[in-house]
Amino acid sequence: MTSSRWHAHGNVYLVADDDEYTMDADLDGVVRVLGVEGDDVTIAIVNPDRSLAEMSGNGTRIAAAWLMERTGSDVARVHVGPRVVAVQRTADRQYESDMGEVEVGESEEVEGIAFVPVIVGNPHAVVEDDPARLLELGPLLETHPRFPNRTNVQVARRDGPGEVTARVWERGVGETTASGSSAVAVAAATHGDGEVLVHFPGGDLRVQLHDGRATLTGPAERL
Repeated sequence: MTSSRWHAHGNVYLVADDDEYTMDADLDGVVRVLGVEGDDVTIAIVNPDRSLAEMSGNGTRIAAAWLMERTGSDVARVHVGPRVVAVQRTADRQYESDMGEVEVGESEEVEGIAFVPVIVGNPHAVVEDDPARLLELGPLLETHPRFPNRTNVQVARRDGPGEVTARVWERGVGETTASGSSAVAVAAATHGDGEVLVHFPGGDLRVQLHDGRATLTGPAERL
């Protein structure tokens, strides 16, 4: 087996090319490499509780960076479930990912908590409130019957036009320092089309929204 550890703003993933890996306590997940062909890599994303995630913005970006390290290319296509995330390495060594379609639902309320449901290939519930309330609201919404397959939760505060601060409770993980798909969900729920800078405890991610699609830009580094 060959494996390597990567992170995106402190969100740590093990990239493994077979099933013989250890889910260490400090991991936010495993990027399981199922196949590589040229600039294409097919992956599965495994949460610490061994459940599978349909999508991960940070995980797919890490998979792309891992493949580019092998190929020397500045482009990669990451296949995860039915989605293909096209990734381009930028001149400043960031990674720009086409995250595809984003579905933003109407505002709902459960247990007195108002949220906006968002689908970015995986489910999200975006709450506009003080991000300090994450540890209270995240576990409650993740496992609420409204979400039979559980959900990712973000508590976000708008800081001004095109800027928002958020904390993330990831399904099957708990709080994480940053999340790519969560950045897209937060941007889509709090803003319309345009560019949004999302501040997480681990660092900033940039989202570009246009006609119901999202592009996500951020780092990915080998540990």
